[in-house]
Amino acid sequence: MSKQDKKSKEPKPKATERIDTSSDGARHLNEALLDVQKLSFSYDMGKTDTLKKISLEIPKQKVTAFIGPSGCGKSTLLRCFNRMNDTIPTARITHGNVKIMGADIYGPKVDPIRLRKQVGMVFQKSNPFPKSIYENVAFGLRIAGERKKSVLDEAVEKSLKGAALWDEVKDRLGESALGLSGGQQQRLCIARTIAVEPEVILMDEPCSALDPIATAVVEELITKLREDFTVVIVTHNMQQATRVSDHTAFFYLGELIEYDTTQQLFTNPSIKQTEDYISGRFG
Repeated sequence: MSKQDKKSKEPKPKATERIDTSSDGARHLNEALLDVQKLSFSYDMGKTDTLKKISLEIPKQKVTAFIGPSGCGKSTLLRCFNRMNDTIPTARITHGNVKIMGADIYGPKVDPIRLRKQVGMVFQKSNPFPKSIYENVAFGLRIAGERKKSVLDEAVEKSLKGAALWDEVKDRLGESALGLSGGQQQRLCIARTIAVEPEVILMDEPCSALDPIATAVVEELITKLREDFTVVIVTHNMQQATRVSDHTAFFYLGELIEYDTTQQLFTNPSIKQTEDYISGRFG
């Protein structure tokens, strides 16, 4: 029996079942890859917590969306997953932990550089390097020490196909990546991320700077990426969350208010605050 067949036979949560986000921890999801337990985070040496005891589990090979008004902590939490906040001298995890496949990513023996190979990130604004299309995709592999041209060629082609960009650029791989359109540049950044074969892909508002046509292409790509990767996306666009995600977490003022399957959260939220937000009463 295939993996997908096994998944299809697993019992689904009842329509009224809510993922518990209390201090006792979130409901355990099948094949959770990323486990956040009672996580609190501060930007000012622990004086004020920006994130307040967040607990949730992110399932493997699914798309999980973080929604909520600006300043609610969703991007901060995303950056906790690959320790991007380590670059801020006053930033601190003040409580709790984050685990990937059972390993505490804030453990003393964890190398943040190696972690970021396992947990890739696509930013709000596309950031291609001032190099050729080919070298943008091959960059991470070269940094890791790969020198064989045949290996690099295969990885570049595979990654560009995975990012739905190969057919558009295969005849100009030596040209500057800066000559691509905005949507193409964002897909190139996705290709660069998947080239090193991470476990998790983090996306922080990946479509906010794109036109509707380019957004549709990236959204279609996101739904395909979950075949091979676990994807976590921050978005202000609630319609986008409903289109691309399997699970959605709603944040407000640094707290996780509700976390459930996307269908359940948007059609029958358990918390009135969630209902008020998705119905446009605030935010």
